[in-house]
Amino acid sequence: MNVDSIITTLLMLPGIIIALSFHEFAHAWVSDKLGDPTPRRQGRVTLNPMAHIDWIGFLTLVLVHFGWGKPVQIDPSYYKNRRSGEFLVGIAGVTMNLILAVIFSIPARLLAPAVYTAGASELMTNIYLMIVYTVSINLVLMIFNLIPCPPLDGWGIVTQIFRLDRYRWWYKVYQYGTWILLILIFSRATSMIISPLVTALMRILL
Repeated sequence: MNVDSIITTLLMLPGIIIALSFHEFAHAWVSDKLGDPTPRRQGRVTLNPMAHIDWIGFLTLVLVHFGWGKPVQIDPSYYKNRRSGEFLVGIAGVTMNLILAVIFSIPARLLAPAVYTAGASELMTNIYLMIVYTVSINLVLMIFNLIPCPPLDGWGIVTQIFRLDRYRWWYKVYQYGTWILLILIFSRATSMIISPLVTALMRILL
């Protein structure tokens, strides 16, 4: 790892911590508001990063630029409407990442003219890059989690929309979901899905 790679990683760290923490907090907060005491009992209704970071997912996000946080445990039996409740909790994390990407894109656009003119300070350039990385990391986490493969949020979302748990094959896919996801990751199928979508969204936001 050369000096430039180390600097890039350091500039990415705030974005990674923000994206993971807010993503998992959103799941916990929505489930808590729907009447489920489980996330609060487990100390997950907080923005404290230590409550939400899964270290393997964190390192994966640092090294290969997509990863995950510590899953929030929920008990849907507390919801008045289980189907809509699970859908809302499932979509909360990716919605939060989209909101964060939009919010951080505003200062990035404001700083861009100053950064791309001659004489921009190294400090200003690094602040700009840190903000841009925060935008991109939130988009990566959002799109990665929307992939309809267990244990990702996308699987739960499409399950509730189409009531897939009515079908026998659903349980087989759920059982082997982690292995399927690993195959998708190591075959670079996830990168083929994520990269063009992130690039397109970055062009829109920035």
